[in-house]
Amino acid sequence: MSTAGKVRVIFVSKRNSLRSVLAHACLEHVGGERFAALSCGSPKYLASEIHPAALGALASARMRPPLGIPISWERLKERGAARAAFIITLDEETIGAQPAWPGQADTALWSMPDVAALGDPEKTAYGAIQALYALRRRLELFVNLPLVKGDRVSLRADVRDLGTMR
Repeated sequence: MSTAGKVRVIFVSKRNSLRSVLAHACLEHVGGERFAALSCGSPKYLASEIHPAALGALASARMRPPLGIPISWERLKERGAARAAFIITLDEETIGAQPAWPGQADTALWSMPDVAALGDPEKTAYGAIQALYALRRRLELFVNLPLVKGDRVSLRADVRDLGTMR
């Protein structure tokens, strides 16, 4: 469940090009000392590169983007990296298609609009910035949850409740 003592969190979105990339980078920024973030998408819809709007939003917030290209959840599982404490899905559409994740990861849906599908670069860029700040608010609360001392049922409910924040 952890990497070198860090709590592993996997963020899932359809293409792994914008929403999950923003969440991945943001968690590394606000909780990198305690958390190891990964992100992935559906093999069926996977993007070939990180969306330019995601890179722009991260640059404006002075956050480093994740290294590499978008990866599928199948590739993530193949590499043995899929054992995580939390799986946070940012795209309601992908829930039914996701694989059975190894271990006993807690899961949550933090549904975010698919701004990469808007088609208008200006609206997509604005939507990416809005998504990043919404994710940052959630993740700043997430990294301060009592992961070790709290009871698991309450923790699971708290992580799921963060998905309802606007």
